This record gives sequence, structure tokens and C-alpha cells, in this order.
Amino acid sequence: MDQQQIAPKSTLGFPISKWEFIALAAALMALNALAIDIMLPALQEIGASLGVSDENHRQYVITAYFAGMAFALLAYGPASDRFGRRPPLLFGLLIYLVAAFAAAFAPSFEILLAMRFIQGIGAASTRVITVSMVRDRFGGRQMAETMSLIFMVFMIIPVIAPGIGQIVMLFAEWHMIFICMGVIALAITLWAVMRLPETQHPEDRRPFTLASIGQAFGIVLTTRVSLFYTLASTVVFGALFGFINSAQQVYVGIYGLGVWFPVVFAAIAGLMSLSSFLNSRLVIRFGMRRLSHTALVGFLTVSLIWFVWSLFGQVPFVGFVLLFAAAMFQFGWIGSNFNSLAMEPLGHIAGSASSVQGFLQTLGGGVLGAAIGQAFDGTTTPLAAGFLTVGALGLVMVLIAERGKLWRAQHDPVRKV
Repeated sequence: MDQQQIAPKSTLGFPISKWEFIALAAALMALNALAIDIMLPALQEIGASLGVSDENHRQYVITAYFAGMAFALLAYGPASDRFGRRPPLLFGLLIYLVAAFAAAFAPSFEILLAMRFIQGIGAASTRVITVSMVRDRFGGRQMAETMSLIFMVFMIIPVIAPGIGQIVMLFAEWHMIFICMGVIALAITLWAVMRLPETQHPEDRRPFTLASIGQAFGIVLTTRVSLFYTLASTVVFGALFGFINSAQQVYVGIYGLGVWFPVVFAAIAGLMSLSSFLNSRLVIRFGMRRLSHTALVGFLTVSLIWFVWSLFGQVPFVGFVLLFAAAMFQFGWIGSNFNSLAMEPLGHIAGSASSVQGFLQTLGGGVLGAAIGQAFDGTTTPLAAGFLTVGALGLVMVLIAERGKLWRAQHDPVRKV
């Protein structure tokens, strides 16, 4: 069994219910999806308004955000291990808010990218600290179940955000999208201020020194299971980032969906949300490894079919949607389980662990996603090749983490690399 009953500390007397905690944690993480997905319908107008001639360069609006987030991730974890979860989280939310409103008034593409970079710095707090808070309260399969439920709620944003962006674009210019983003973030920030309790246990506080931070990072990077499951999730997230970067070009440029682009985008996101819900129901019974390993093999198989088909000409829209939907359904079983497996041995340094893992996932996934997006050539072949490549790399990382054995129900003792 996957260490099914590892509740790290007692959670009796927690001041908010489990379901409000999950909803608030999901809303905090969803700010990342909001910062990306609500503006996808506006990328073309942003490029035209700010004089961006190369259509692939519009993707830098997404890339700059990921870049800011990736480097800031390294700071929030150690800070939350020292000062608790709430203060660094609220500080990051303030940065996010200011940058979102400032981006609405950016006079040039370069300043817009700078504001997006700063917004990513603020958003990093939600990525690191939300995972840390979940690990503070849950462990083992319970953490995987909780993360699945959070991811299910989190995926509501990709369902509705492109539609919100498209509606805004019907009545206003792209600047208003950032105003909407800021208003939504303000509401979630106020919710967190009023209701979110401190989840870190006082005995887990760590000094905020270079030596302490280095020791914690060393533990993360030398714990084999944690390191290689982090790397596996990193490369698989690269596929998702790659699609996000080129989604508008695929749906509108190749398949001519026009204003229907948000509808199809939302349908795929909804399927991922359903997948996460099913994972939350099944993971307690079958375990993180059985579900995620099966999903990774399925992801790789679907990607191979898609890539081979694309070599013989443009994949018809129906075929593309079916294959892509199948791949993203598997993703719903991979992400939360891989993250939970990576965090499992590191509850005592949850903040620093989440920082390192988030940094690797965001920077590595962002670089892979940017490479996949920049390879766009008017067909889906580069995207299919990217999915196939990251799926194969992910399988290699899992095999290293598990010493060559997939689908093991029993978690072996934690070993160093």
C-alpha cells in the first residue's frame, strides 16, 4: 500500500472545514490558470496593438509569466518554512494584483512582458504555498485525493476563463482583460485574508539562513523518489505548457474555430477536471502508482498514434480533438499523483520541497513548452512530436524513481540518489 495513513500531524480543531480549505486552495492555484487562459483569445489583438510582427512572439506573454514564476518559486518555500504560510502568500498575492492592474496600462510590448514577469513572481507564492499547506494537513493517498479535488476545482478556470476573455473582447479592448484578472484576484485575496488559517506546525519552523536553505534543497535533490517524480512531472507539464502556448494558433489558425475556440478549450479542460475527480475517488483504493503509471503509458500511446497520423497529412479536427482529449484525460491522473509521490517523503520541509519542485516543474516545463510552441509550423506535427518526446522522457524518469518497476503497490523505504 502507498503509505495510505500518513497524516503528518493532527488536524483536529482546524478552523475551516475540509471542503472550504480545498475550495480556497483551488482558488489560489487557479489564479495561475486565470493569468494564462483568460488572455488566450486576446493574443492576436495584443500583438497587433503593440506592434508584434511575428505571430510566434505573441507567446512571450505566456513565457514571461512562467519565467517570473520559476525563479521566484525558490524564495517562497524557505520563507514559508521560516515565517509560516500566510505572510509570504499574502505578499505574493499583493504583487500579483499590482502587476495585473499595471499590465492593463502597458504602453509597449516590452513593458507588458515586464509586468507579466512581475505578475509571475507574485503568482509563485500560490503555487508553492498551496502545495505546502496541503502537505501540512495530509499525507500519502490522502494528499493525492486532496490534490485531485483541488485540481478538479482548479480546472474550472480553464473551462470558463477563455470564454470570459472572449466576452470581454466582444465589448472592450485587451486592456480590460487584465482589469478583470485583477478584480478576480482581489476577491480571492480577501477570502484568504479573512478565512485562511496558518497550517504550518510551530515545530516545523526552520531558520531562514543560506545553510538551512541549502540543507533543505540538498535533501530534496538527493531523495531519489522525490527528485525523479519531480522530473517526470516536469517533462509531462512541458506538453501542457506547449499546447497552451500554441492553442490559439491550432484552434483558430489551423482549424478555423474563431469565436468557438474557447468552447472547445473549455470542453477539454472540463474533461481534465472529470479525470481529476475520478482520480480522487480511485486513488485511495488503487494507489498513486497504479493509477499514474497506467495513465503515463496511455499518454505515451495516444501521443504515438497522434504523431504517426500527423506524418501522413493534417489530422482532421475530429481526430485531433479525440486524441488530444484522450491525452489530457491521462494527464489528470498523472499530475496530482506525481506531485504527491514527490512530496511524500518531505513533509518536514514541505515549503522548501515545494519550492524546488515547483522551480524545476515551472522552469523546465516552461522551457520545454516554449520549445514546443516555437516549433509551430502551421501543422499539429510539432505538438504531437513534443507530446511523444515528453511522454517518453517521463517514463524514463519514473523507471529510475522506481528502480525499473512500474505499478508497485508497496512504497519502498526512502533512499538517497
